[in-house]
Amino acid sequence: MAFNGETIAFIGAGVMGEAIIAGLLRQRLLEARQIIASDPRAEHLEGLRAKYGIGATTNNVQAAEKADALVLAVKPQGMDVVLPELSGKVGAARLIVSIVAGVPLATIAERLGNPRIVRSMPNTPGQIGQGITVWTARVEVEAAQRKQAEKLLGALGEQIYATNEDFLDMATALSGSGPAYVFMFMEALIDVGVHMGFARRDAESLVTQTLLGSVLYARQSGLHSAQLRNQVTSPGGTTAAALHQMEKGGLRTVLSEGVWAAYRRSQALGKGGE
Repeated sequence: MAFNGETIAFIGAGVMGEAIIAGLLRQRLLEARQIIASDPRAEHLEGLRAKYGIGATTNNVQAAEKADALVLAVKPQGMDVVLPELSGKVGAARLIVSIVAGVPLATIAERLGNPRIVRSMPNTPGQIGQGITVWTARVEVEAAQRKQAEKLLGALGEQIYATNEDFLDMATALSGSGPAYVFMFMEALIDVGVHMGFARRDAESLVTQTLLGSVLYARQSGLHSAQLRNQVTSPGGTTAAALHQMEKGGLRTVLSEGVWAAYRRSQALGKGGE
């Protein structure tokens, strides 16, 4: 086991917090008795306790003081409550992993009084072990704890280590928010299918399998995305007509501007922006 009997406290046990818990247990990186989840929703905690057999409390300080490692899994706005609450109470923790968007390493280290911080950006496909996480660490995080962070985040899927913290805000905009872009595209295609006359269930099957198969094919082929697109686009054909209309509508520009907006928002959150 990666954590050798150590206790991990999850400060925040929402969607992504639960995804990490489930992944750690699924991969047998630790046992349920090594996990404490803290969350303000008592009913939600009862559900987690029943489902996974973990410890649970509504008291963040109580959870943190018993832990060898912490995972900060609250909303960015929630850090204004959590960091002062835990300040000076987590000095013994050998590893603190944040999955909170936008909040810099230096801010967390200074406000908690513990420099052994890892900052990461996972995404929602991690709930089924198919996510990707970008992460980085302060120099104070020792090699053994970096290995633990790698295992912990790897429970969500693939992971990439970044030497520059600036890449975390970029990853927030590209892969962290990325599933929402895909879901919006999926929703739009399904609605078009229904408009053309397909039953919604059939349109959903056509679109979801097309997206899944396209991604798997792209990964296995090793080809550039432009090459893959050209394979489907015959001169003067239906695909060419569709792509021409999408380019006229500014699809690439709108997508690019959306990602940049998310990037700027991530940076603003790190500076305390509302």
